Amino acid sequence: MRPYGLNSLDWRLSCAVNLPDIERSETNTMSRRKLTLGVIAAAQWTVAMAASAQLPPANQPDKTLTPEVRAEVINSATKQLSEKYIFPETARKMDQALHDRLKNHEYDSVTSSKAFADLLTSHLQAVSHDKHLRVRFSYDVMPTRTNEEPTAAEIEQFKAYNRAMNYGFEQVQRLTGNIGYLDLHGFLDPETGGDTVAAAMTLLSNTDAMIIDLRQNGGGSPEMVQLICSYLFEGEPVHLNDLYFRPTDSTHQYWTLPHVPGKRYVGKDVYVLTSHRTFSGAEEFSYNLKNLKRATLVGETTGGGAHPGDMVRLNDHFGMFLPVGRAINPITKTNWEGTGVTPHVACPADQALKIAHISALKKVIGVEKDPDRKVNLSAALQGLEKELEILKSAKPSQVAQ
Repeated sequence: MRPYGLNSLDWRLSCAVNLPDIERSETNTMSRRKLTLGVIAAAQWTVAMAASAQLPPANQPDKTLTPEVRAEVINSATKQLSEKYIFPETARKMDQALHDRLKNHEYDSVTSSKAFADLLTSHLQAVSHDKHLRVRFSYDVMPTRTNEEPTAAEIEQFKAYNRAMNYGFEQVQRLTGNIGYLDLHGFLDPETGGDTVAAAMTLLSNTDAMIIDLRQNGGGSPEMVQLICSYLFEGEPVHLNDLYFRPTDSTHQYWTLPHVPGKRYVGKDVYVLTSHRTFSGAEEFSYNLKNLKRATLVGETTGGGAHPGDMVRLNDHFGMFLPVGRAINPITKTNWEGTGVTPHVACPADQALKIAHISALKKVIGVEKDPDRKVNLSAALQGLEKELEILKSAKPSQVAQ
């Protein structure tokens, strides 16, 4: 499926969509083929701009913008929006707004390609309020794909990037009091990263509660969201989320998977840490678990981006992340676009880990039968509470980011 897109890192992880009107997401040969193909096809923009598959480097050279290029980029962008943007009426409004500005010569003084990309993003978002919708400039020429199938080199480049990022798994740890901690910075390719997911979940399987840290997670693959969510449920498949796509007028349902490698994490508390930087697919993960009452969310309201899409080429040096779909939660019948996901326990992001750890530890102490261990856990709790008070009293400049 197409990616939600990532906010701070802007990774372009996706799956091609060519689905019947409604289908349950299951792991099979065809879906895996589509996954690999779609992810690589969408990632080609990023690979062409930076080996790390992140945003174009801030220090990349600029290019002088000509009136002809300005008009070409605007015409290409509005054409793509008209044909594919998730909300056709909003696309028409954006088309009108950009061409009005062009007609009124508002862009005539803009000669920097970098500044032009930022300005178009600002003007498009002013109409759409869609944080996924962004125009990007690349000093290097963006490749034109004539064949949908990725090359062997592209496949290897994509796999190498995923390995280098450890599939988004930044840290897996057992905290004081046997509380599991998973620091997840992105939802990357589940096909090649399945073993990493299984290893992490196996390592955490014997803990008494789990904290999943999404404070620095900008999103990614909905299939990876689905896979990790699947570890937190058992029994009959649970309906997690739907994604509707305008270009194909199709809806793809996401359910927990009937089989996962390794051990599931059930019957124990789960906490999800959020911040204003938590975005896109990471918001879906949080929203899914909140509405299914499977996790307690601790931290800040998230960024508010629920529209998956594709990176499209506008010309040799400009591209646009184009939202073509929207999430539809099966419980709320809506999503978190523009509003973000509100945590159960609101607090500054830098305090969220301590607060979740304290909450988890209190529950463990409450059911602990061994008196000696209970004494030790209580002492650990007092230490954490003192650390939290110090954190709360610290000036912003003194708080580690």
